[in-house]
This record gives sequence, structure tokens and C-alpha cells, in this order.
Amino acid sequence: MAAASPSVFLLMVNGQVESAQFPEYDDLYCKYCFVYGQDWAPTAGLEEGISQITSKSQDVRRVLVWNFPIDVTFKSTNPYGWPQIVLSVYGPDVFGNDVVRGYGAVHVPFSPGRHKRTIPMFVPESTSKLQKFTSWFMGRRPEYTDPKVVAQGEGREASKDAVSSVYSLPRPMPTDPV
Repeated sequence: MAAASPSVFLLMVNGQVESAQFPEYDDLYCKYCFVYGQDWAPTAGLEEGISQITSKSQDVRRVLVWNFPIDVTFKSTNPYGWPQIVLSVYGPDVFGNDVVRGYGAVHVPFSPGRHKRTIPMFVPESTSKLQKFTSWFMGRRPEYTDPKVVAQGEGREASKDAVSSVYSLPRPMPTDPV
């Protein structure tokens, strides 16, 4: 008698990073990637991408609109390590260097259907005044070498001084898992 192979299930994510509100900044672009457990594997679509640069709308809302599509399918034998989407938003500083304007992460919804998520955004900050001045002077703000760390709990303990203002991406990811 042959051994039965483990059954798998599929998670399809179809949606978009729609828009953001960063009142102090303009000409921003967005990167996304997925973080998932070891039992998960992408089977179709792109698990990371980068959007176009967008400017604020001219109306009173001053919204940055990307309408950046996301379409990926995962398979797994275990729900542990459910996928999360990590967003990183970048834009120019006063010297024209691309610097991080925000990081955020959210789990892909567990239930099927149409969902909208607002993702709180944050930026890491230098912990000393000398580091802050040096990073400003050199045009290199603190940022993660791997943005996937945003979705992980280990090593993210931070003091109030190490994280700066919170922005949000309104309605960034309507998904239709099937």
C-alpha cells in the first residue's frame, strides 16, 4: 500500500496597493514583499514588486495613488507562518537621495472575500543626536537592510526614541483569496 502524500491548500491573493497619505512628502514609490513560514511556497505570481513614482493629488485630500496590482498564489500543508505583506515606501530627501519614508506589514486576511486593510507605517530613527546629525549630513537615513524584518517579532524591541512618526496607507490591500 502506497503512503498517502500530504494534502495541500492554496491561498490566492489578488489585490492592489491603492493609495497612501504622507502629508509631508511627495514623489513616493512603494515596494512590497511577502513573508511566510517554512511550510509555504509561492506557486504563481510575483512575491515582490516595485511601483511607479506618484505625486500627491491636487484635491484637498492630497493622496498618493499607486493602484499597484498584486497577484500571487501560495501553497501550504500547514497554516503556521501565514503570509504577511510588507510594504516599504521611499522618496527623495532634500539632497535628492532615495530614503525610506515608511515600513509596515499586515497578514493576508484569513477568510475568503474582499478585504481592505490600513497599514500603519513607521520609520526607524537613530538613537543618538550625533547619529541623527551624521545620517542627515551624509544623506543616509537609518533603514533596514532586509525589510522583511518588519514582519518578524524577534529583535524588534525598540525604545520610544528608535521609531518615528506613524503614517498609514489607507485601503492598501483589498484581497480576494479563493
